[in-house]
Amino acid sequence: MDDRELRDKLRKIEALFAGAATPGERAAAGAAAERIRDRLKQLGGTERAVEMTFSLRNPWSHRLFVALCRRYGLQAYRYRRMRYTTVCVRAPQSFLNTVLWPEFLQLDTALTDHLSGITDRIIREEVYKDVGDAEEVEEPLKIGKARGA
Repeated sequence: MDDRELRDKLRKIEALFAGAATPGERAAAGAAAERIRDRLKQLGGTERAVEMTFSLRNPWSHRLFVALCRRYGLQAYRYRRMRYTTVCVRAPQSFLNTVLWPEFLQLDTALTDHLSGITDRIIREEVYKDVGDAEEVEEPLKIGKARGA
């Protein structure tokens, strides 16, 4: 997948969460973020905001999540002494559960797959052709223990 295909996939994911019903709406991905912000405003008028903490697994996921929050007008923050990959957000719980987190998971999967593919290709071409995982072996025997005992 090249950059153009990745960008197109990310736009389609956003359009899906914006509730784009027709092919024309799905094509207008630029308006998707605005529709999601409108939905957030509507929920904010009827639902109390809650603070939710998200633990992200790597710096790329962290950057993506913070950017997605900012895109929708949410403040991403962390308290002093929290890990860098931990992010807090205040928003209506239904928005967090049905839009923000599921959209992030799909975007993160697409981006991670893309980065993994690039990494494997570079390693295969420039370092060594086998990019498989390390071999799994039996643990060495401990003193005084026999195998199978």
